[in-house]
Amino acid sequence: MSAAAESLRQDVKVIGLVALAHGLSHFFQIATAVLFPLIKDDLGVSYTALGATVALYYIVSGICQTLAGFAVDRYGARRVLYSGLALAVAGALLAGLSQNYAMLVIAAVVGGLGNSVFHPVDFSILNARVRKNRLGYAFSWHGIAGYLGYAAAPAYGIAMATAFGWRGALLGAAAIGAAVVTLLVVQGQSLRVEPADARRAGPVPGLGADLRVLAQLPVLMVFGYFVMLGVAFIAIQTFGISALISLYGVNAALASAALTAYLVGGATGIFCGGFVAVRASRHDLVAVGGMAASATLMFALASSWVPGALLPLLLATAGFSSGLTNPSRDLIVRAATPAGSTGKVYGFVYSGLDVGSMVTPVIFGWLLDHGEPAALFYAVVGVLALSIVTVLRLPVRKPQPT
Repeated sequence: MSAAAESLRQDVKVIGLVALAHGLSHFFQIATAVLFPLIKDDLGVSYTALGATVALYYIVSGICQTLAGFAVDRYGARRVLYSGLALAVAGALLAGLSQNYAMLVIAAVVGGLGNSVFHPVDFSILNARVRKNRLGYAFSWHGIAGYLGYAAAPAYGIAMATAFGWRGALLGAAAIGAAVVTLLVVQGQSLRVEPADARRAGPVPGLGADLRVLAQLPVLMVFGYFVMLGVAFIAIQTFGISALISLYGVNAALASAALTAYLVGGATGIFCGGFVAVRASRHDLVAVGGMAASATLMFALASSWVPGALLPLLLATAGFSSGLTNPSRDLIVRAATPAGSTGKVYGFVYSGLDVGSMVTPVIFGWLLDHGEPAALFYAVVGVLALSIVTVLRLPVRKPQPT
């Protein structure tokens, strides 16, 4: 086998293993939530109480994601990945064994801890093990795997719960996770990355120096960018169907089809975005163009200029435009990352998605409760516009070795 062919084979293997882990993390994020109607009746708890477990999950994940990034740089990505996977599987197992609400709360905490590791781990491995000219493709497949994990959870949960009940479905999910963990351990040599702290020529910096890295303006601006992306995505994913029904008077089936089209369009955009990212010299302009197109379409949606029958097409295009930016977005983070700080920087900036996920349900739920569905979409336009400004204001920085 030629050197070029062997390099490609190794890169594909690393990308596939990391994407599998990322897809599993997204699967676990909503594996319990899709079973809430069954859990509610069986345990006799309210949707509000069940929703609180989701909020707790993301709070724990958001707080611990930066800490996981520090652990990646100190102890190595592979070790942290195995720990996170074990906790994610344990969270699903505890949820499946739950006999009361308190156990569900514990499961959410454990699962949130596990979920916190994936972004700092995944991007540390990809940046270190995949050739630079293939990183755009790597980030693309990483994002697609996340979407596939989201898509698999409802289909799996409904089918398994019908056959074995909600506990059986969650125990089965834990078994799937255990199988994935076993595969990744067997293939562990492909995921090995020397800890960034061990690669330093001088002494390892203390906590103060690490915090100063995260306080640098480019890193803080990218964090803000991710907060806004989280707000926009979760608003549409969580309340999009209700807002479309209220604003356009369409039935639930059409509104649901429109949301599905948005997610499918997003996954397609991420796939195409990989090809764009490896050829683009200005990833900031790719991000700006995609977000501007998505914001324009959301403005048309909020203004009720679109016939109801065209809602799936409009949202599919908006999702595609947004998804197209994802691989370039991850390369922007790479460019803003100082040498030796990949884990902590990716952990910190990606925690912005969790921050956006925490605040969004309250704000946008309030808007819908007050009969303002258009305001939801106008607010999405606003945060997308702010994300454009953030990218344009980022200082130009040459990518550093990681």
